[in-house]
Amino acid sequence: MSVTVEAPPRAAAPATARLHYRPESASAARRLVRRKLMDWELHELADDAELIVSELVGNAVRTGCLTFMTVKIRRVTAHIVRISVRDGSRTMPVLLKAGEDEECHRGLALIHKLTHGQWGVTPDEFGKSVHADLRVPFG
Repeated sequence: MSVTVEAPPRAAAPATARLHYRPESASAARRLVRRKLMDWELHELADDAELIVSELVGNAVRTGCLTFMTVKIRRVTAHIVRISVRDGSRTMPVLLKAGEDEECHRGLALIHKLTHGQWGVTPDEFGKSVHADLRVPFG
């Protein structure tokens, strides 16, 4: 059985931003992601993508790093959009089950649900990159 992977559309250049480790960086990340999805005419992904990038940026802010994080959105294939946040912490995120009355520990569970488990972490020499993949609806 052969598998064909469709390349992303030619006009699908990624978007990247370097942001400070501050809570207000989440709004800049949401704007970046929404703008790029509108450029790609993927309006139906915008709400989920904004939630995902907010959670990823929020997690990066809590690492206590002092330089910049990098937020990126790109088309991996014609049918997958990847949102990633690279931070300077080597501490790996952990998917925890939050209790009903807990307000924290829900971010990765939300990302897991919105991506149908298609998220991950890539460690590097100076930190890590956490990514989440959204499927582009066929049609």
